[in-house]
Amino acid sequence: MAKIAYILLTHKDPDGVIAQAERLTAGGDYVAIHFDANAEDKDFDRIRAALGSNVSVAFARRRVKCGWGEWSLVEASLQTVRAAIDAFPHATHFYMLSGDCMPIKSAEYVHDFLDRDDVDYIESVDFFNSDWIKTGIKEERLIFRHWFNERTQKDWFYRSIEWQRKLGLTRKIPSDIQMQIGSQWWCLRRRTIEQVLEFCDRRSDVMRFFRTTWIPDETFFQTIVRHLVAEREIRSRTLTFLMFTDYGMPVTFYNDHYDLLLSQDYLFARKISAEARELKSRLGKLYTTTGVRFQISNEGRGLFTFLTGRGRIGRRFAPRFWERESTVGRERQLMMVTCKKWHVAKRLVDRVRTITNMPAIDYLFNEDSTTLPDLGGIQTTLEKRTRHRRALVRMLFDYWQTDKLVFCIDPANVDLMQDFYNDKAVVRLLEIECDFTDDYLIGHAKRVGLAGDRTPKETINRLLPTIRYDVRFESDRIRDAGFKGFHRIRQSASIDENTTPLAEFLDIPVKQAREIVGSDYLFVD
Repeated sequence: MAKIAYILLTHKDPDGVIAQAERLTAGGDYVAIHFDANAEDKDFDRIRAALGSNVSVAFARRRVKCGWGEWSLVEASLQTVRAAIDAFPHATHFYMLSGDCMPIKSAEYVHDFLDRDDVDYIESVDFFNSDWIKTGIKEERLIFRHWFNERTQKDWFYRSIEWQRKLGLTRKIPSDIQMQIGSQWWCLRRRTIEQVLEFCDRRSDVMRFFRTTWIPDETFFQTIVRHLVAEREIRSRTLTFLMFTDYGMPVTFYNDHYDLLLSQDYLFARKISAEARELKSRLGKLYTTTGVRFQISNEGRGLFTFLTGRGRIGRRFAPRFWERESTVGRERQLMMVTCKKWHVAKRLVDRVRTITNMPAIDYLFNEDSTTLPDLGGIQTTLEKRTRHRRALVRMLFDYWQTDKLVFCIDPANVDLMQDFYNDKAVVRLLEIECDFTDDYLIGHAKRVGLAGDRTPKETINRLLPTIRYDVRFESDRIRDAGFKGFHRIRQSASIDENTTPLAEFLDIPVKQAREIVGSDYLFVD
């Protein structure tokens, strides 16, 4: 009978990881865990303490700091696979999972399914002749070297491509391999995994090539397995059920998806909402149940396409982003930075990005030129961003696969702030209180068209008190709103005085907060 070693790649929710490992090993299988090195050490220590005595659980020898689209994801996979190969000599299959995956069949059914055919399950189609890549760069993923992350270093990512293109620094794909692409969620037999690892040790040229490709988790195993295994022994499909919206975002499953998931011709599903506790409980119990018969109708994608194509509103079939109940997410932390001096707020969030690696965005709802990823068009204008603000922010959380997000907002946007505070997310607000000289306020009046170079000095002198009052009025409105989780740092305060409120606002160590607010140029006009 099949014995499965699950390769579990995770980066959050230690309690969920523990429950997942206990559930899968209770079904008679094994679990090898990689917990992202970007995550808190205390969370990893909790996982090891809870699972250390479970002989069916192993851990990757080294934790890798993972970034979406980077080689680090493949490196973490290989580290975990090597740990599983050594720890579980009786494992016959190796199945890649994420922390958001859940079984949608019983262990009994899963084992019987894998015993039917002596094959590997990995979606693997021709890179160049298929339409697997819907948007974005294609050939450029391979022929250029990628040292920067498109999501966190967007400008440098595309600048690097342009420089390589101008200098003619394209490269060739290793001549004896045919590039393939497909889903990263595969299930491979033991002998295939052993061949892949031997190939990695032998072919340093291929490893060098893939280390600087973009999104190699969609091409590395897919290409190598095709190179090593006969086509008749490969089923080009994933055994993990997942769907995408028409905006390219993965569909999240909730409590009322239970029957739909069980009827799909798949063994696992991704991704299950962190809030769907009832669904997780039911699926967890199902995995260790015997004698269950499943009626496979496989209508999931067809129903989703039909219903969303007509703009149906309803949680079961993924609400359209303009639905009124659209929410950022109960367990997510949304942090707004407000400051009338935009350049000061931008400097602060730039330091946040650099020091904490936390996604932080400039004036999302105030500045049209703010750099954003392609989210299917919702991000293209300020009007769209503001109208679909909660949906936009939720998509940004999903895009960066994070539970924390920072963005700047003008102090005049109290209504927007209030709307986010009405969400289920954990929302905090940081006001940066700056000193305003007369020269700065005169410059501000000119920038917004209240004055010009030829405006008489008498008129300027009459304007200054009004402008200064308006700035103070906006700050007073924010304080009068009584927002919870409200923090303030001041230009006139010392570094020590500003460190504590910033650390509480960002939920980061005091040392990091001090490094951020200690910048000499933070408040310079």
